[in-house]
Parts: sequence; structure tokens; C-alpha cells
Amino acid sequence: MPLPFSLFVGLRYTRAKRRNHFISFISLISMIGIALGVMVLITVMSVMNGFERELRDRILGMAPHVLVQNFGDEITDWKNIETLVRENPSVIGTSPYIQSETMFRHQGLDQFGLVQGVLPEKIGEVSIVLDNMKSGSFNQLQAGEYNVVLGSGLASRLAANIGDKISLIVLRETKINLAGVNMRTKRFNVVGVFETKSEADKGMAFIHMDDAAKLFRVGEGVTALQIKTNDVMNVSNISWEISKQLDHAYFVTDWTRQHQTLFNAIDMEKKIMFILLTFIIAVAAFNIVTSLVMLVTEKQADIAILRTLGASPGSIMRIFMTSGVINGLIGTTVGVILGILLALNLPDIVQWIEQTFNVSVFPQNVYFVNFLPTHLIQSDVVKIAVSAFTISVLATIYPAWKASRTQPAEALRYE
Repeated sequence: MPLPFSLFVGLRYTRAKRRNHFISFISLISMIGIALGVMVLITVMSVMNGFERELRDRILGMAPHVLVQNFGDEITDWKNIETLVRENPSVIGTSPYIQSETMFRHQGLDQFGLVQGVLPEKIGEVSIVLDNMKSGSFNQLQAGEYNVVLGSGLASRLAANIGDKISLIVLRETKINLAGVNMRTKRFNVVGVFETKSEADKGMAFIHMDDAAKLFRVGEGVTALQIKTNDVMNVSNISWEISKQLDHAYFVTDWTRQHQTLFNAIDMEKKIMFILLTFIIAVAAFNIVTSLVMLVTEKQADIAILRTLGASPGSIMRIFMTSGVINGLIGTTVGVILGILLALNLPDIVQWIEQTFNVSVFPQNVYFVNFLPTHLIQSDVVKIAVSAFTISVLATIYPAWKASRTQPAEALRYE
């Protein structure tokens, strides 16, 4: 099947340009520039997606998706509430807890933090703590044994290890009078240390819920009921459904109240980064304009002959747009391929650099991860490819329009 006239001539011009080395060089630079821009944009967006996913997994791995609390008091009938909540098809896990601010003391070292009394057989339904034990065992939290599992940062500050005994001081019952400071203290055995690479590591500890009830004197009540859902991005609707199930008798909130601002900021950074890196592609597209303008100047006589043979201005415009679009298409395609390959292999490349040159690209004391996370999203790749190709097409319009305005008589006057 013969090619359309404009496409056929445009392809011939694309190949024929190589006779003029300077025009060919400019054309090559434009393709390389677009390819590099697309590759960098795909890679950077993948890295930002990776960091966002890691941050979300770590934060939401420790924070409940939905939280049911009483208005200013403990929940005494939490078992009935748990039964009602589990009837919701979106709920995949629940866990009650008792929580209070506490001071930890070990060998003269004091640290403030949160103690959460939980049921070891339930906490795994809503938290990643069981999968992130650095040492010891979470299952050693047995009622009446007064054992404690510390966050890695908290354990480090207290210089506490497995087998040590630390003191938990109940702050809300600490009284200061003329006789001195009256504190209620209980000794606990350290049986485990967890490390989730989140803020919880620095100031959080877990004990058995029965021990917490005795320590904080709350009886049969719990502070709140943690809920894990099957759709973390739809928790607003799910929390509203749960609130209706409970006849709005309890305060039901979700993770977006506390953490949504952070993820909104990350999303804004991604958009700004996309806009800034798109300028790399735009700059490369100017080389398409330059090469086409030079090609139009070189082909003035050819344009005039085509016009005298009956070619319309629209045909002339399509011929030169075809030549420029091919450059953009090649650059975009190469950039997408290189970007995908780089994004998928970047963690291994960074790891090789660290091992070969004995450097730490992501120190654990600075970043919450010790590796480079990447997450390639298909919609991002499509969006970047379409944007790059669109910019390339737009770059061809002016030179092609200029070619279509060529007057045959003027062009052939000095030939």
C-alpha cells in the first residue's frame, strides 16, 4: 500500500537531511535531548513514587486506618463495638488498645514516650510491628508477666537490651507536694525490640493490654479500637459507614486527619518536579525548531517545485511536520525505554555503587530507608510520553507553517 504523499516526502527529507552534517547534528541533538529528558523524568517520578509508597507503608503500617474512640472516656463495651465493626465488608482487622504517656527509666536514663497495651494475638491484624521485630519476640507479652517491647530508638536511648529491667512511671498519677514527688512505678522486663523505620521507633513501647489496664487503672475499658481496611484511600467513606453502624455514639476518625497534609505535600512536590523536568524536554524541542528552520531554508527550491506541481500549502506543512515529528517520536521512544530500564534497575545500581566505592548513599541516621526505593507507575510513563510527544509536535508547527508560506516565484528567482 503506497504511503500518503506528505508522509512519503517527509520521510525522504528525514533521510536526506543527513547529507548536511550540521543539520543532521542539530537533529541528533534534539532527539538525544528529548530522550534524556524523558528518561530522567520517568526515573525521578519513579523514585518519588517509591519514597511515597515506603513512607505510606511505614506510617500506615503503625497508624490505624480508622480509629473508634469514646468522647473523653474509655470504651467499656469495646467487644460489642468490635463485633459490629467487623460486619462491615471493608474491615479486615481490628485491635483494641490502652494508651498513655509514660516515662521510661533505665540505669539513670529517662525518656518520655507512649505505652500501648495491646493483645498480641490481635495487633498483627492492624500493625506491621510483628513483621519488624529487630530482636526478641512480641509473643512474649503475656498477661501478668509485665514484659515490654521497645522501639529501637527508645531502646538505644535507654541503653536497654533483651533481658534488662526498666521502670515505667505513670505520668498522669505523678503528684508533687511538699514531701517530694510521688510517682507510681512498675518494673518491666524487656523481651523484644522492633524497628519499623518510622517515628514509632523513637518513643513507643508495647505491653500486654491486661498489664496496661492494671498499670493505668482503667478497669475493663480501652482507649480506642484500631481498624484496618481493605482500601486505604477510601477510609473517609469507610469511617463514615462505621460511624453510622455505631449510631454516631462514638468518635470515629481516620488516618487522613493526621497524615493527609504530609501526603498532599509529597503529591505537590511530584507535580512541581514534573513541571520543572518537562522544561528539559521543551529545551530539546527547540532544537527541532532549529533543525526544521534550517531544513526549510535548504529546501526552498524543492518547496517551490512541489508548489508549482500542485502541492497545497497544507501538504507542504504536513511534509515538514512529519520530518520533525519523527525526531520527537524516536527521542520519546528511546527515552521511555531507557527510563523504564533505569527505574527498574536503579536500586541495584545504587547498591553496586555503595559496595564498590564503600559509600553510603542513604545513611540510616538521615533517611528512613537505607536503600533507594522506586515504584514505576504505568500512568506516569504514559503521561510523560504523551507530554514529550505533544511538545515535539508543537515544535514543528512554526517551521512547517513557514514552509507552507513559501512563494514559488520568490524561491526560484535566484535558482
